[in-house]
Amino acid sequence: MKAPCKVTSFLIVAGALAAWCADDASKSGAPALTGPRIFYLDAKGRLLTAKPDGSDLRVLLSSGMSGPDGVAVDVQAKQIYWTNMGKVKVDDGSIQRLDLDGTNLTTVVPVGGTFTAKQLKLDKKSGKLYWSDREGMRVMRTNLDGSHVETLIESAHGDEARLDARNWCVGIAVDTDRGKVYWTQKGGDNANLGVIRRADIAIPKGQTAANRSDVEVLFAGLPEPIDMDLDLKSRTMYWTDRGDPPNGNTVNRAPMDPPAGFDPKNRKDLQILVTGLREGIGISLDLKGGRMFFTDLGGTVYAANLDGSGRKALLTGQGSLTGITFVELSK
Repeated sequence: MKAPCKVTSFLIVAGALAAWCADDASKSGAPALTGPRIFYLDAKGRLLTAKPDGSDLRVLLSSGMSGPDGVAVDVQAKQIYWTNMGKVKVDDGSIQRLDLDGTNLTTVVPVGGTFTAKQLKLDKKSGKLYWSDREGMRVMRTNLDGSHVETLIESAHGDEARLDARNWCVGIAVDTDRGKVYWTQKGGDNANLGVIRRADIAIPKGQTAANRSDVEVLFAGLPEPIDMDLDLKSRTMYWTDRGDPPNGNTVNRAPMDPPAGFDPKNRKDLQILVTGLREGIGISLDLKGGRMFFTDLGGTVYAANLDGSGRKALLTGQGSLTGITFVELSK
């Protein structure tokens, strides 16, 4: 008879007790993951998944990670990728991968291959992973096997520039059909210096990641923008902001394509959809279902309609949550 798992914390929250058990899916004999699922990360070192209503909560991995932050799922290959921030001030970020059944933990980008890796996006069509590198002050990509690591954007360079949070790249989203990459630079804590930028994925001929001339500023003066996601059909971008209220600790959206002659600091088309988060971080859209999922460092997984209505806490007391992604797995 199998010994019961060791419980390290008593949380009076539906499903949360199961998340704090040390078992993972590969060891517990749990049924295969199918259908709609959310996958999310605890910065203290756990990879978790649940159904979109918060049920069937499972810990897929609880060791071997170092500050996990961004997560993406390759549905066809049945693999999960995530970034590791590492020790933040040490150049020791990395990217790892795990099969959906909890086996084959693999290092894709080795420790030190990126400085402080943050939000992650997977483009299956091109076979690429895209991520923002915070203290590295870069937007990067690689092949799914970790080969051909590239820097697409370099916002600044050097130890002195690294101390300035205005240079830190954090969130990322990709529109591969139009060949564009979007990213956030958060600025200092609650400094109202955050920006959202975009550029072509391809570096202009004769230019470099550090001096490219095609970078657009879509928003400026934001409290502290973090993670992003895109609705390409409606041409809308969504993002979390962990700055101070009233405009921070929010979920926001705005058109991807700004009006002619716009001022990035004074755009009037920004909508605040959700308020009252506790250090808002991750966000992922379920466009087919007309909803979104988001997390905060306070340990809550939320769901809401795309207009912000119907907000509810799916899971609480989950740790220090970072990235989240929603996917439809095959049955």
